[in-house]
Parts: sequence; C-alpha cells; structure tokens
Amino acid sequence: MNPVFAAALWMLGAILAFTSMAVAGRAVSFELDTFEIMLFRSLTGIVIVLCIGAYAGTLKQVRQDRLQMHFIRNLAHFIGQNLWFFAIIVVPLAQVFALEFTGPLWVMVFTPLLLSERLTWQNILAGAIGFVGILVVTRPNPDTLSWGIGAAALAAVFFALTAVLTRKLTRDQSITCIMLWLTVMQAVFGLICAGYDGDIALPTAATLPWILLIGCAGLTAHFCLTKALGLAPATVVMPIDFARLPVIAIIGLLVYSEPLEWAVMLGAILIFLANYLNVWSAAKRA
Repeated sequence: MNPVFAAALWMLGAILAFTSMAVAGRAVSFELDTFEIMLFRSLTGIVIVLCIGAYAGTLKQVRQDRLQMHFIRNLAHFIGQNLWFFAIIVVPLAQVFALEFTGPLWVMVFTPLLLSERLTWQNILAGAIGFVGILVVTRPNPDTLSWGIGAAALAAVFFALTAVLTRKLTRDQSITCIMLWLTVMQAVFGLICAGYDGDIALPTAATLPWILLIGCAGLTAHFCLTKALGLAPATVVMPIDFARLPVIAIIGLLVYSEPLEWAVMLGAILIFLANYLNVWSAAKRA
C-alpha cells in the first residue's frame, strides 16, 4: 500500500479518537479542571501502554537516549492539550476544531526548521486553501474574540510543534517508547499543575467512565497519529485531520444543539479540497 494512503487510514482512527475525546472532555468538565483531566487521562494511559507493551513484548524497546526531545515534545503537547480542553468547554466545538486546524500551517513553518523537509508549491497552496476555509468557518471579528478562541488558536501552535517533534522521534524511537514517555511525563506534569494548591478532585462514579474514555481515546489518537507520521511527512499527515470538522459540527448539532451554519459547510468543503490537493500531490511525488 502507498505509504501516504496508509497514513490517511491511520488518521481516520485519530479523527474518531479525537472526536470521542472532545465529547468526553465536555462531560467531565463540570467536576474536573483541565489539569485534573490530563492527570487521570495520563494515568489511564500508563496502564494501557504497560499492558499492551507487556503483551506485545515491546517494553524492551523503551529507551532513555532521547529524554530531552521527549520532554520538549510532551511539554508542548501538555500545554496544547490543556488549552484545547479549556476551549471545548467555552467555545462551540466546530469553531474550536476549525481554529485547531491552523495546525498544518504551523507545521509548514516548523518542518523546514526541525526536519529539513522541503515544502512544495502544492503544500503552500493546500495550506492557503485550508486557511481560507478556516476563516470562512470562524469569521473572526473583534466582537467574537474571547479567551476560549485564543486558547484554541494557541493549542494549534503547540499541537503542530508536537506533530513535528513526533515525526523526528519516529526516526529512531518505537511507538511503545514514545507512548510510554508521553503518558509518564504528562502524568507528572498533570500532578504538579493539578496539585499545586493541595486540592485534587477525584473522579466520581459518573465521571470515571468518561475519564477512561478520554484516556483510551487520547492514547489511540496518538498511536494512530504516530503511525501516520512514521509513514508520511508531517505536512501531509496533519491536513488530513481537517475531516474532523464536519464530523464534530454534526455532533455539536445533534448533542449540544449548536447551530450547523452554512459557513461551516462551505469552510469544510474548502478544507476538504486542501486535503485532497495535499494527499494527491504527495502520492504523485511518491
């Protein structure tokens, strides 16, 4: 199978997982803050990684030679994920996801600097079309600016940096190694941030299933994303995630009664065209 299209299939799994995590994140936000969500999500992830790694015999692949890179990557993701959880609580889901999709544009900025991957005119054109689609969806103006929108926009920057560093780590680090350090380091980050005031709320019987879903979905999303980034350049993999927009817009309509506006659909069409151009051009070069 062509590696670009194989990466696209893995990204479909990431899309489903990220969407599930958004719904679960809203469900627990009334009892837990974002740091507590990240703490319990990471603890769940540690158990899952250790169980799967022990079953598959891949725990021996865990290495300590790139801890500095893992630390930077996981810190960037921790910051981005906390901003994202905050944004999905206070901003309509479609708008959060649309702002998050500025990530590929930041990937194009970071990739030549960190990975020495060459940008093509098709990449730039796809990014421009996708950005226009995002503007159509969000229609930013001074009246609509808020902390939630700012958090969603900044989350995209940190997610893009995470994606590029993940791509760099996959050159000599196994997925088990990347996932274990992800969960362990972010559990430490979450414990420090959630416990700085000496008060950490524990999940209740009502929120525990959602926490488990967040942990499983978050780990699944990163597994799929890591596999995809191991198969194709970050500038190709990340725009595929744009397909989450129409999915989350429909969920927002059905579950939270968030209006499904024409701008969302028009923007989604532009974003899909950007994805198609990016994947097609990469496949052609391959």
